[in-house]
Amino acid sequence: MMKKILSLKNAVISIAILILIWQLLFWVSSYDKALFPSPKMAFDALLEMTDSGVLFENIGTSMGRFAVGYFSSVIVAVTLGLILGRLPNVFKYINPAVQLLRPISPTAWMPFIVLLFGIGDIPAVVIIFIAAFFPVLLSTVAAVSNIDPIYLKVSKNFGIKQPALTWKVIFPAAFPQIANGIHLALGTAWIFLVAGEMVGAQSGLGYQIIDARNNIRADILLATILVIGVIGIILDGLLKLAEKAILKSWGGAN
Repeated sequence: MMKKILSLKNAVISIAILILIWQLLFWVSSYDKALFPSPKMAFDALLEMTDSGVLFENIGTSMGRFAVGYFSSVIVAVTLGLILGRLPNVFKYINPAVQLLRPISPTAWMPFIVLLFGIGDIPAVVIIFIAAFFPVLLSTVAAVSNIDPIYLKVSKNFGIKQPALTWKVIFPAAFPQIANGIHLALGTAWIFLVAGEMVGAQSGLGYQIIDARNNIRADILLATILVIGVIGIILDGLLKLAEKAILKSWGGAN
């Protein structure tokens, strides 16, 4: 309990310092307040969006797209990773293609995605899928490849065969390392959700940023950026809780 209280205290102090720096920059800045608003102006804009309902509407839209893109990507990447991790002779031919595609920014594919799927939900979902896919796939393959051989020997002695071997032995043993990739993919996918909505959507938090820019509402723009950051922190915390719960159910967490 004391550790949680100290952690909360540190978070509050950190946020307070950030707001103070923001306010100081507002006071000393020569920019017009329409271009660089104060924390109070951003907070007032947040209240304005909340009262009108547009904020919660855009949050709901973005979260729906994120859930579809992220979870579908994790499921596909983990499944493929569990298979390819057990087939190193196959993966050595697939890996060069993966390494070629992995560094390419998901937004680089946006023109093709928009041409294929048009404007709407699908482009943002596809961008999220691509952003999350490679970190999870590669971490899963590496995790499966690094499993202690003793697990497989014991499983063989007990007569455990596929698919039970994969889901009851290999996946639990590899999960801690897989979880690292899933965690990394969460932040990456959330970042590219906003980027995808800026180009391929007409709703959501990313679109709200573009709309605020077009209407020269920097206060709404900054308020939206803060909301995106807060949601990212919440998602990260929820994923940590889920990981701990899964590990605890397998006897791997306190």
